[in-house]
Amino acid sequence: MSNGKATINRLATGVPGLDDVLGGGLPEYSFNIIAGPPGCGKTTLAHQVMFALATPERPALYFTVLGEPPLKMLRYQQQFDFFDNQKINRSIHFINLSDEMAGGDLEKVLAGIVTAVEAHGPSLVFVDSFRSVILASQTEGNPYVNLQQFIQQLGMLMTSWQATTFLIGEYFTDKDPNPVFTVADGLIWLQQGVERNSMVRKMEIMKMRGQATLPGLHTFRITADGITVFAPMKLGTPAEMKSAWPIHDRVRMGVPGLDEMMGGGLPRGYSLLIAGPSGSGKSIMAAAFLAEGARSGETGVIAAFEQRAQRSRGRVIAELIESGRIGVVDTRETDLSVDEIATLVVAEVRRLKATRVVIDSLSGFELTLAPTFRQDFRESMARMMAGLANTGATVLMTSELEDRYDDLRFSPYGAAFLTDSIIVQRYIEVESRLQRVMAVVKVRSSAHSNELRLFHISDEGIEIDGMLTDHEGLLGGRPTRRHDSPTTPDADDG
Repeated sequence: MSNGKATINRLATGVPGLDDVLGGGLPEYSFNIIAGPPGCGKTTLAHQVMFALATPERPALYFTVLGEPPLKMLRYQQQFDFFDNQKINRSIHFINLSDEMAGGDLEKVLAGIVTAVEAHGPSLVFVDSFRSVILASQTEGNPYVNLQQFIQQLGMLMTSWQATTFLIGEYFTDKDPNPVFTVADGLIWLQQGVERNSMVRKMEIMKMRGQATLPGLHTFRITADGITVFAPMKLGTPAEMKSAWPIHDRVRMGVPGLDEMMGGGLPRGYSLLIAGPSGSGKSIMAAAFLAEGARSGETGVIAAFEQRAQRSRGRVIAELIESGRIGVVDTRETDLSVDEIATLVVAEVRRLKATRVVIDSLSGFELTLAPTFRQDFRESMARMMAGLANTGATVLMTSELEDRYDDLRFSPYGAAFLTDSIIVQRYIEVESRLQRVMAVVKVRSSAHSNELRLFHISDEGIEIDGMLTDHEGLLGGRPTRRHDSPTTPDADDG
């Protein structure tokens, strides 16, 4: 006891992201339910937690009450990296109660559990599938004739044994009437949904006594490593969101002349959006940004959603990736969520201690998302930007824009306000030739150029040229020659 409060030990589940969603881990000695429809990952989650927690000093019992033997279940669970064969029959024991279940006598089932628990003295107990116990107890006219008493007895026994308990059950909706939901300390609900051609798995912590959990649905993925839960990025307080770098600490962009246009470079820790039509040089500018960082001894991370990072950015970037100075976030998985990508990017930033991040592009990013996540893309992006800001990295994002000259926009998602700086690129027609122009639209709290500069792409990358001072209407796409001689200001104050 501390300060008059009972101390609850929280167990690390061994499932990446799950402890964050649970609010710090799983309460020891808690009575938990893992529920959801068939195929959503209940048994895999239970096994992953069990193999992470079970030790000779903290043994686990896994009861199966289905018709299939444990050997069949283990054959599939062995395919996951978390499976440790050395723990079987040492730290982990499997017991099949299908014979006791055959007659639907819950007293025999309870007796079988009691006998095994007294023999092994486990700290962790799993019963799979608990719904089989419920179905066996149902009789016409009174669907829970013995079930409530069974649950109460089981709960009392588990408390007296000081075991952390998991009941795994197939439930198709959280509206299923069941007394076990009431007496449980924790309820972890798994679900999987299909929209168009995509399938997404989500998790909700509907109940966890004694601690604050992260509300809402959280996506998770099952891979050879097991289950990974993608908790949303924390927005943080204004003090946490504020850049740790002074405004005068600038990073070089790697494009000659661009640093001067930005007032001395991009302030370290800022986020920059480069918006422009297809082929305008956004990815080339992003590659130059990473290469310039490498020349300064910095490491970088790139999440490329349109082309393979090694192929689309030339030999220099490919060599930096090969040498490990630039990390690549794998975006080839299907049915991604923004939280998943954000988790992967932040993890790679921390692994490499990276100070520069490129996301190329937001347009391709959106297309990789499962349809269910596209509606909340803007809100999810806000969380991701907050998570990246907390790492202290300087972030460059690109965004595809249609060249609509009657509508000057910087992002099709209304996400421009999320970034500290904006560079816009456009095509213009001059004397029947297609030319490119760029301008620095915003550098928060900093003076910057307001010039609209011509630029071209050569074998060396982007090269910034002069201004068309004798033309007007450049942003309209079809400039006209002016007959006077205007004086063009060099900068504004942002």
